[in-house]
Amino acid sequence: MSMSRTLVLLLAAVVLGGCEQPRPVPGEGFVRVPGGRVWYRVVGTGPGTPLVVLHGGPGAPSYYLESLARLGAERPVIFYDQLGAGRSEMPTDTTLWRIERFMAELDSVRAQLGLREIHLLGHSWGTMLAADYLLAGAHGVRSVILASPALSVPRWEVDADSLIATLPDSLQRAIAVHEADGTFSDPAYQGAVAAYYALYLTRVGGPAVDSTMAHLGEQLYGYMWGPSEFTGTGTLKDYDASGRLGGLHLPTLITIGEFDEVRLPTAEWYQSLIPGAELAVIPGSGHLTSVDAPEAFADSVSRFLREVEAR
Repeated sequence: MSMSRTLVLLLAAVVLGGCEQPRPVPGEGFVRVPGGRVWYRVVGTGPGTPLVVLHGGPGAPSYYLESLARLGAERPVIFYDQLGAGRSEMPTDTTLWRIERFMAELDSVRAQLGLREIHLLGHSWGTMLAADYLLAGAHGVRSVILASPALSVPRWEVDADSLIATLPDSLQRAIAVHEADGTFSDPAYQGAVAAYYALYLTRVGGPAVDSTMAHLGEQLYGYMWGPSEFTGTGTLKDYDASGRLGGLHLPTLITIGEFDEVRLPTAEWYQSLIPGAELAVIPGSGHLTSVDAPEAFADSVSRFLREVEAR
């Protein structure tokens, strides 16, 4: 563990230890984290344990997850845009784009908002962050929701190849040619990407997706991931937590969409690796289940959290 993260954890212990957890106050603002300032928003005053939401990407800000705000009647829901995305600061220093720094960022958000005990929800890249955060020994997390998990990039690539094979031959050829040439900005490649996204990223789209894409941290996404959802060329290209998932000893819910970029056999494989994990498939939705089926997704999360708190 880095010295900076150790100091943040010590700060959290000093601020929160031995005290009844303060309730986060609804509203939005900025908190300082390693590398800059991040935007956050607290929604709801319900009596349940707060839910902290980790968006995907990396660099895809939390607009597309806003449908989870409907859980605010049950518990505070905390959204934040990670550094380099959305409404947060956009530094250009690539040394900041490391999972360990994002873990320290989450510690900082928790410490400054008084979030000693939480539920944690990660979506896509956010599941990598959530898993590594928990496996590094994070305290005070009652449960985790791994939404459309990307916990093994080799497995993600197998799924992506299977889904690309469902596209028309002309689009498959465009992907193969332009990935071989590295010409990712070519209109033919971008057209194939759009067709793939319409089937497997979001089948509904709309303002929340438009805002997410308009405020995407493109440098962060390209540096850590790559040119498209199905092509990983960045620092995460070899990420694989599958051999460590047995160390997640807390209530765990895995969710995927019926038409997700994460295929059902992969979700079932993750479920088999995590002791006691549950799995929910959200009908009619792609990877962005919070957009395509907002009520069904929120209901699955709500039901799981209430069951955890009733144990």
